[in-house]
Amino acid sequence: MKTTKFIKSFGLDAIAVVVVGIFFIVPFVFILLTASKTRQEAGLFEFTLPSQFLLVQNMIEVLSFRDFRMGRALLNSSLLTVASVTLIVLFGAMVAYVMQRRNDRTANLVNSLMFAGLVLPPAVVPTLFLLQWVGLYKTLFGLICVEVALALPFAIVVLRAFIGSIPREIDEAAIMDGASPLQLFLSIIMPLLWPAVVTVIVTSSVAIYNDFSNPLYFLPGDANVTAQLTLFSFMSQFNSQWNLLFADVIIITIPPLILFMFFQRQIVSGMTSGAVKG
Repeated sequence: MKTTKFIKSFGLDAIAVVVVGIFFIVPFVFILLTASKTRQEAGLFEFTLPSQFLLVQNMIEVLSFRDFRMGRALLNSSLLTVASVTLIVLFGAMVAYVMQRRNDRTANLVNSLMFAGLVLPPAVVPTLFLLQWVGLYKTLFGLICVEVALALPFAIVVLRAFIGSIPREIDEAAIMDGASPLQLFLSIIMPLLWPAVVTVIVTSSVAIYNDFSNPLYFLPGDANVTAQLTLFSFMSQFNSQWNLLFADVIIITIPPLILFMFFQRQIVSGMTSGAVKG
């Protein structure tokens, strides 16, 4: 029986490794090999070793392309991500705390709107007209507002589930000690929300940094280019530079990959703590 269980367990692990390899490792290896090839070899799209490894040279060429356009794109993406995530965490935590602690019609209405935001797809054309009307079209602040509006419902759901595991007695004790509602939230509730906040930070950062469609629609222009939009630079109808395109993919993949590697434990903790305790 023990041998049979061991074989079954080993077989499941082997299948899991094979599936992970097929869907994650193999595509990444293909990207890495293609980014290391010459322009002619990359155009063949063959899963073969390059005749000479040019990964570093191709990455340098991508970074220096069009007067270091990639540097400006990485800066814009960083500003967009940091500002958006900061507002998402701040507003999301405040709204989630109020919604969790209140149980009236207003809270139920806001709760319904938040769930609608999770289900309904974003409307590009009305959003574009709205940004033009308020004078925020083609501005980084306008795109930040769009990203915050789209990511806020998910953040509120995660933070609200975690706040449900915090006893109300903590609120009552702080109020009895003379703490104001703002002091209660900033000094007591926010530190307890750290695992869920890390989850929101990492998931929102990766989503906003990798966003392609919203910068394309709401932030056009070379001066406003983001990291994902630089992929257009090496594609054309007749003469695409696939080796540089895949080198670009590697460059823009490094920041979110590092972020996930350092905070993967906090992500799992924040996603599961509210579900278990609440």
